[in-house]
Amino acid sequence: MSPASTGASTAVGAAVSVRSADSRLAPGGPGYRRMSFALFLAGVATFALLYSTQALLPLISGEFGVAASEASWTVAAATGGLALFVLPMSALSERFGRRTVMTASLAVAVGVGLLVPFAPSIGALVVLRAVQGAALAGLPASATAYLAEEVRPRALVTAIGLFVAGNSVGGMSGRVITGWVAQEWGWRPAVGVIGVIAVVCAVAFRLLLPAPRHFTPGSLRPRVLLGTVRDHLSDPLLRRLYAIGALFMTVFGGVYTVVGYRLTEAPFSLPQGIVGSIFLVYLVGTVSASTAGRLVGRLGRRGALYLAGGTTAAGLLVSLAASLPLVLLGLVLVTAGFFAGHAVASSAVSRTATHGRAQASALYQSAYYIGSSAGSTVGAMAFHARGWGGTVTVGLFAVLGVVTITVLGSRAARVAARREPVAAH
Repeated sequence: MSPASTGASTAVGAAVSVRSADSRLAPGGPGYRRMSFALFLAGVATFALLYSTQALLPLISGEFGVAASEASWTVAAATGGLALFVLPMSALSERFGRRTVMTASLAVAVGVGLLVPFAPSIGALVVLRAVQGAALAGLPASATAYLAEEVRPRALVTAIGLFVAGNSVGGMSGRVITGWVAQEWGWRPAVGVIGVIAVVCAVAFRLLLPAPRHFTPGSLRPRVLLGTVRDHLSDPLLRRLYAIGALFMTVFGGVYTVVGYRLTEAPFSLPQGIVGSIFLVYLVGTVSASTAGRLVGRLGRRGALYLAGGTTAAGLLVSLAASLPLVLLGLVLVTAGFFAGHAVASSAVSRTATHGRAQASALYQSAYYIGSSAGSTVGAMAFHARGWGGTVTVGLFAVLGVVTITVLGSRAARVAARREPVAAH
């Protein structure tokens, strides 16, 4: 082949590559708004269903005659089911497509959600919630993999931030709605209303989400999947990001599982509707998640994680006060720090993984929801043993873990940078 023909073929290949990159979605481009709104609604449905019982735990404890640590399993079972099944569901999305798996997952989770209000015992309720969590496992990893494939790299952090913002809106609206409905009619109608809302979100999601244009089916062979998982787990950066996600969610899961008990008891003694409205502070998380891209642009990834961890720790300490306004301020800071940290870490996973993005995201989501289950259970146990101070202590240790891991990552990056010039020689 002549040099001229080689140059021509290279130019053609580069042009094809540019066109392929340009065909991905970007802010202001066709389909981007529909895609963003569809995944926003998927995030709303996911978190509304996943944490539908969290604001209702005092009422569930009262009806079934169980302690906070036992009632908290209605939350931990859902997040635990998601953590266990997110990796298998991500493998299905590699073979059958992100949109197909997300649609099926929402359909099953919504169906189970309509059965939850009829649970005859605490055991049955926990089982239904575990099944619901397992069904929802198809959403998080598939959504981030879809975005990594269909959105231009520069817009990825913002796009994932919008999906996370949908999570925060779902978590907030689910808790606020259940709080007020439960105050009038009990916890069963409250979770039933959430099921109906999730049906609407699921239908709208399926109608709005653009068909994928850059998805390439992968293999379901166990050897291939295990090799991909092994590759991701051998990457030090991905391991650190997984641990950071788990630790942030340990804080968040513990705080929001227990806060309802604290606010319904003395000295606050708030009614259930007001306690549910406390979750309006999730709106802060909506803002912090959706602006995570700009935060990374100004501070870098590690700087953004330091800021998120420091904000979370400050919120935990402020919440120790026996003053309702200060408790609310503490929740605002914890929520802002958590959602910013989660958006930064999850988007970094999608950008770091060069192959098997669904598995990389699934491992993050698995660690994240293991952290949620651990935080819900350990936070409730600490509250039972030591009160709110015990839950705060658990959260502070988790934040310390985030900061420590980020420091170690900074040191590893400096060592790698010093080795590069040596390797060049």
